[in-house]
This record gives sequence, structure tokens and C-alpha cells, in this order.
Amino acid sequence: MSGTRGAEVDRDGARGGGARPGPDVAGVTDPGAPAGPVRVDLVFEPGARRVRVPHGVTMFDAASWNGIAIDSTCGGHGTCKKCKVKVLDGPAEPSELDVRAFTHEELRGGWRLACRALAVTDATVEVPPLVTRPKAATVGVGRQVILRPAVQKRYLELAEPSLADQATDLERVLAAMDDLELRVDLPVLRSLGRVLRTADYKVTAVVVDDVLIAVEPGDTSARRFGIAYDLGTTTVVATLLDLSTGTPVAVDSVLNAQQPFGADVITRISATMLDPAALGRLTGLAQQTLVELAAAVCERGGADPAEVYEVALAGNATMTHLALGIDPEPLGVAPFIMSTRLYPEVLAADLGIGVHPRARAVVFPAFGAYVGGDITAGLLASGMDRDSRTRLFVDIGTNCEIVLGNDEWLLATAAPAGPAFEGAAIRCGMRAADGAIEVVTMTPDTLELKVIGDAEPAGLCGSGLVDAVTGLVRMGLLDHSGRLIAEDEAAARAPGLADRLTMIGDERVFVLHWLGQAGDAAHSVYLSQRDIRELQFAKAAIATGWQILLEEAGLGAADIQQVLLAGSFGSYLSPANAIRLGLVPKLGVLRVVSAGNVAGEGAKMALLSLRERAAGLALLEEVRYVELSDRADFNDRFVGQLAFPH
Repeated sequence: MSGTRGAEVDRDGARGGGARPGPDVAGVTDPGAPAGPVRVDLVFEPGARRVRVPHGVTMFDAASWNGIAIDSTCGGHGTCKKCKVKVLDGPAEPSELDVRAFTHEELRGGWRLACRALAVTDATVEVPPLVTRPKAATVGVGRQVILRPAVQKRYLELAEPSLADQATDLERVLAAMDDLELRVDLPVLRSLGRVLRTADYKVTAVVVDDVLIAVEPGDTSARRFGIAYDLGTTTVVATLLDLSTGTPVAVDSVLNAQQPFGADVITRISATMLDPAALGRLTGLAQQTLVELAAAVCERGGADPAEVYEVALAGNATMTHLALGIDPEPLGVAPFIMSTRLYPEVLAADLGIGVHPRARAVVFPAFGAYVGGDITAGLLASGMDRDSRTRLFVDIGTNCEIVLGNDEWLLATAAPAGPAFEGAAIRCGMRAADGAIEVVTMTPDTLELKVIGDAEPAGLCGSGLVDAVTGLVRMGLLDHSGRLIAEDEAAARAPGLADRLTMIGDERVFVLHWLGQAGDAAHSVYLSQRDIRELQFAKAAIATGWQILLEEAGLGAADIQQVLLAGSFGSYLSPANAIRLGLVPKLGVLRVVSAGNVAGEGAKMALLSLRERAAGLALLEEVRYVELSDRADFNDRFVGQLAFPH
């Protein structure tokens, strides 16, 4: 397992989407390119965005260099086949990958994979709209807290200076708050005299922790806000909080703008290793996402961004490093070392967020390279360290974080589940957006689908994948090893489903939804034998992780009193199906709880309560991290978990 997290780059003929040098780097023109213009003009539609790029670069690069987002989960390495574009002006001959990705009609119509299509002549390129707001959990399990935010406001009516009272402006303000020992930001002094005099010495002091960050004219004491961020690899969620009352005012979510660099942290780390300029671009995209959400929740909540005095950020170690512009390369190679667990004082401005210029940022610390600040926040929200029950916390994603324990001890680890739950490694996989099959229900004679947005099924998201495989296991169409059974056996076990088992090339598939003419499986929404294997690998890694934690604690599965399924995926995953597939221990279904966006809940708690913020820091000393990658028995255990439970 030692190589499971290393930043390996797929070089299967790929040109590598997000990781290659930009057009300002010397030597980008392909030396083997045919004679022709040094640069070509491309027009990207919609929007008629005109760009000039070096001859021979890929359409994917041309778009990403110029801030045009093309869907991709592999970062343009040619493995996901999702970067589909339509070249309107005389497209080049299709590549082998294009032939496998499109129908003959689509190829004739100019459809190509952007990571394979080369810019060799001037052209117009139509880019399908990127899903920018996938379905995501915006709330989760939390706890009531005593409202005591770090942000305070004091309305002051000060005596005007005179020849008899020549105290300085700052001394006058601080004397009115003599119960606090405050430091003062220099920008406050630069405007203090003017603010006091124009406001007739009736002002509001803004304090964050022990720092006076602003003095505002008049009484603004009722207006103080904070923004809590869950900085996910795929989706970012922001919540605007009224710090006077502790209530959420507005919430919004958006696709992480780093998505064209790949669906998981390893592809993004790889990009920074292959191209020194990629770190700056990834940092800019992370901050762009935070800025966009801040503007959205402030507008929706009727708050001036200047009234936001503090933000909290909960993200995994890689996302946090990238947002702060810290080189993430050591996270991607053994021994997987973070730059720091605890961050120095950070301003919202350091994250590019356009709120109050001296607003503070609370950045959650991480336990390790693959158990990050989002898990710290999630444990805080779920109260794992305060509950006498032994509970299992599982945040399922490309990297699955697992915590076991109670109020006396906590063990944590991370298992490399892979991108199956994000739809990245699945033939018909897609994000949880309109058109994605999210629920699959089977009987021996029927199959029912629930599709996000009540749209025509276009693909399969993670929860739909789990439902589909669970249904096939339950119907007996998948054997214990994960192999689709023969057609004659299927007809006897599930007569209404047997005709959905067919072949595409030399691979067995199960058709979930026929697109167009029935019988055309290749261009329908289907589940392939390889997709099932991907899910098996993911569930085996997760099950191995929690089993090792149980053994470290000297416990068995029966000792677990509750399982918390955390994160957006956990919110939509059926607990019964998670048990049946072996993703979680075999317990009573009522003991498996969808916890939702607990990372976001923890971030909110840090803004609302200094006590909870301190409790989050204390978790670093209470959790013991168990590294799986250096265990000699991991591979054998992993293989032992591949089979589906009977």
C-alpha cells in the first residue's frame, strides 16, 4: 500500500491536462508539429471567448490556461473521457480514445475529447456547460453551543478631547474598554482620528479575540457576521452566520473551481509537481471559489461583506495547503508530511476573500496528511470525544477518513477508496447533478430509478452506484466474488431484469436505462463489470481501515454502538445498502446514521464559540493516528475484503 497515495501520473499516451506549462513557458510548441503558424486562434463558445495559443497544444490546455472550465476528473490525462467538446470548424481525425467515447454520428458532428484534440488550425470550439452546483449536503449533525464568538462589538460614546484632557485617540478608545487587554492593527490608527471626529466620538469598536480591528462611526453593534466554509475537493459549502444571534442567515455551495486539474487530491498534487506554475493557478482557483461563495451568501443574506469579521475554513490537508499557497508535494509522496498541523495567524485576505480587510480566518488543524481539518471539524460537531458510546465515524470519499472511539480514546486512519464514489472511475459515472441516477430500486421483475432534477437519466452518481450494485447482489445477479452471472441463471433468478444483462465489446454490463433504441447498450446508462470492481476496491479499502482500528482497540464490530456516515456522499447513501455491501460493520440499520456536512457544522461552531474552538485544538492531542501504508498486512487484509458479504 506504500504506493497508494504517491503522486503517480498516468502516462498512457496522455498529455496531462492541468499539469503542463502554460503558453508563456519556453519550448511549449511541439517540436514534432507540422510546419504552420506558430500560434492559432480559438474561439470558445458560448461567450465567443477568443484566445491565441501555441500550435499543437491540446484544446484542454488552451481552455485551462485561459480560465475556461472543461469538465474533467482525471486532470486531462486521458483516463476519464469526460472532457467532451464540439469542434465546429473541420475537426481533425478522431483519436482511438475518441472512437471509444463517441458514436459515429457524434464523431461526424465534431465531438472530440479536449485532452486529445490538438489546436493546429484556427477553430471554434463549443464547450458544454460545467455543472457548477452539484447536489451537496449543506447541513449536518451538530451540537448546541454557548454563544461566545471571538467577534465582539462595543458601542462607545467618548468624551471629546480638550486642553484639560489630552489623552490620545487610541487611549480614549481603549480606556472605554478597560476590561479587555487589546492589541491594535496599524490600519485602525491610520483612520482612527478621522472616524472619531466625523462621528462626534460616537463609535463602535470591533474586536476579534484580543485585537482591535476597526472603529466604525455610529452604532453598528447589531451587525456582525462570519462565514463558515467546508472546503471540499469536489464541492465547497459556505454558510453566513449572524454572530449576534448564532443563527445561519444564508448558505450556498459550488463546484470547487480546481476541478479541471482532476477529481482527487493526488492529481492536483501531481500537477504542482509537473509544473511549477500550477501551484499558483490552483491557489487562485481555490480562492476564486471562496470569493464567489462569500459574495453569494452575503447578497442572499443582506449583509455587507465589510460586516464579515471572521471566517472559518475546514478542509483536508491538500485543499488547505493549496488555498494558502503552500507547496503540497510532500503530502503526495512517502512519508506523507504536512508543512504544519497548526497554522499561524491568518487573515481572510490571505485567502483572497473580499470581506472586512482585517477579518481573521480560523483554519482547522489536521491530524495527518490524509486526516485533515475537515475531520477535526467533523469530530468537533459530532462530539466524538464527549460521548461514552463507542462510535465509528466514516467520511466516505476518494480518500476515506475513519475515526473510532469514545470520550476516553480516539483512533483515526485514512483509507485510499479511489474516485468511484465521485463517479470519476465509472464508465457512465457523473457528479450528483441533474440527470444523475441517485437511487436504484430492484425487484426480480422491476427496476425503478430516481434521477436528480427529474430529468432524463444521463449517468450514475455515487449513491446510485451503491444502490445498483446492492440490488444486483440482493437479486443474485452478482455472485459473492462480484462477477455478473450468466444469462440463463439470470433468467431464472430475476426474469424481469435478465434482458438488461448484455455485452459491450468483450465486457459484461447491466443496463440501467436505455437511451434511444432498446438494445443499443453501448449508448445507454449502464453498469459494467469494471465499474463493479472499482466499487469492490473502494469498499475493501474502507472495510480494511475500520477493521484495523477495531483490532488496535481490542474490540469487535458488535462493540460499535453507532456509525456516523459523514460528508455529502454519506448524506445520500442508504445505510441499509452500506451495511449489505460491507462498507460499514454489520449492525442494526438504526445504528447507522447519515451525519451530513459535519465539517461545515464544526466550522460554524468555531465561529460561534471560543470554547468549541479550543475544544477543536484539543482534539489534536486526543486522537492517535494509525498509518495504514506502512502495514505489511494491509494488502492481504484488503484482498480478504473484496468479496461481497453473503
